[in-house]
Amino acid sequence: MDRTDLSGRTAVVTGGTRGVGAGVAQAFVRAGARVVVCARRPPEVPLEGCEFVPVDLRDAVAVRELFAALDRVDVLVNNAGGTPYRLLGESDAERHARVIELNLTAPLTASLAAREHLAAARGSIVMIGSVSGTRPSPGTAAYGAAKAGLDNLARTMAVEWAPQIRVNTLVLGMVRTELSALHYGDEDGIAAVGATVPLGRLAEPREIGEAAVFLASDAASYITGSSLLVHGGGERPAFLDAATVNKEA
Repeated sequence: MDRTDLSGRTAVVTGGTRGVGAGVAQAFVRAGARVVVCARRPPEVPLEGCEFVPVDLRDAVAVRELFAALDRVDVLVNNAGGTPYRLLGESDAERHARVIELNLTAPLTASLAAREHLAAARGSIVMIGSVSGTRPSPGTAAYGAAKAGLDNLARTMAVEWAPQIRVNTLVLGMVRTELSALHYGDEDGIAAVGATVPLGRLAEPREIGEAAVFLASDAASYITGSSLLVHGGGERPAFLDAATVNKEA
């Protein structure tokens, strides 16, 4: 028996129209689930096997209406989020607060709205976190703070909502998406950035999706309150390259 088979189950993926979200949504389709993706705008490229529902995740009333209209929810993937590059001193607190609202408050809103369905199904929540929440995040400080909060929220939620609902976080490193060029430059830049990762490349959205399917499936039935690092081995410590010992002359 394939314990990652999600046939007969319904998964909701927020922000599932492109990038990581689309990769997650398509992985759940391959696993046999009915997949509902929600975002403010429809996908530019149709997502085969997915249903699209327009919603602003920052609108709590609209989010509650979305989940009330569904007959069941077995899995919620809180993926919607992101941020532009913005140094702390280059913007006001209100603008930074909007980043926190999208990346932390919106997942809380969606989780609360889906809770009754998830409890009835003895389902699962997968938070999409980031290594930005585990280390300094210059240029994306509000985003990093939100992702740190999201990880803590997931751990607390896992305790409060057990045993009916499992809650885990995927802590992502760099992922190759449609927006990679905005962050890393052309193909040479993307390759150079990928070379800093121990596995030698950026992750593909498909790989994030497969990790999300695992956490949502019966194969992970005793995993809750956990943070799964999906970062290709992380970042090589800068001091190793700066040190003058153990180097050839």
